[in-house]
Amino acid sequence: MRTFTITTPDKSIQSSIQHKIDFKTKPLGALGTLEQLALQIATIQGTTEPVLNNPHLVVFAADHGIAQEGVSKYPPEVTFQMVMNFVRGGAAINVFCKQNQIKLQVVDAGVNGIFDKNIPIIHNKLQHTAGTKNILKEPAMSIKEGQKCIDRGATVVQDIFEQGCNIIGFGEMGIGNTSSASLIMSKICKIPVSECVGRGTGVDDEALKHKVAVLTKAQQLYKGLDSPLKILTTFGGFEIAQMVGAMLQAAQNKMIILVDGFIATAAFLVASKIEPTVKEYAIFCHQSDENGHKKMLDFLGITPLLQLNLRLGEGTGCALAYPIVKSAVTFLNSMASFEVAGVSNAQ
Repeated sequence: MRTFTITTPDKSIQSSIQHKIDFKTKPLGALGTLEQLALQIATIQGTTEPVLNNPHLVVFAADHGIAQEGVSKYPPEVTFQMVMNFVRGGAAINVFCKQNQIKLQVVDAGVNGIFDKNIPIIHNKLQHTAGTKNILKEPAMSIKEGQKCIDRGATVVQDIFEQGCNIIGFGEMGIGNTSSASLIMSKICKIPVSECVGRGTGVDDEALKHKVAVLTKAQQLYKGLDSPLKILTTFGGFEIAQMVGAMLQAAQNKMIILVDGFIATAAFLVASKIEPTVKEYAIFCHQSDENGHKKMLDFLGITPLLQLNLRLGEGTGCALAYPIVKSAVTFLNSMASFEVAGVSNAQ
């Protein structure tokens, strides 16, 4: 697995950025969270005039062996079918990316099924693999497979970075992946799995009890998971593992990272355990309606931008939050100062 070198943004410019924010034609702090975003983005870029170039959103898709245990309302073949829906432009994420002029990339990280090589996705399966193993019987993947996934996710981002992108969001698609995310969250946050599990694709009360029972049993099978890589490879999915590598590479490249909902935040938890400085580059776009997401955000000390009761995944929260991020940059660059506008400042 490659080694990531993520440096903390140079904070020496922050006083200049804050001065520029404070002397816009408004009361101090009147633009609230937009001011915090402007400060973060400008600090990352090391300039008082930040820009957002060639925004991308990457959806990593993969199947999960745990789906065989009836933890989802939908059958596993929906993962393949939804990737084809992305290709045809029919999903929510297609609509929102088009609306906000974000380039969408879909990655086959380990979907059960073979896609025609000519369809416009990134073919990123590991050799001879499709979805992960059933964690009620064995770890989801080997350490070697997890390392390969991290490397492949990083390569996806590096290729996009070389196209001039400096802001990137991450989404996912995979029947069963809320189960994997719940187990990852439980282990890293040290929260009982029963408090991490949610309804995922919309299971009813009885099915939710079954899901909790399955994941509790799965968790009890594995002791001594003493590293983020072991936690990831025991419980995770190929799409989650590739997202971990993607986030780490984005931070190494000093890109702005848009973090989506429950599953993407679970991937971020792993990434932050591997390299804590990744948090400096992350903007958390929304609080999912999935049961454990607020607890994960609280664990990270994060207040997200939006709370819209979303639980769709796909990166939809990133696409919806992007105009807010863009507004933060726009006001910093275009709004008049008191001096330029000839407006008297407060005493």
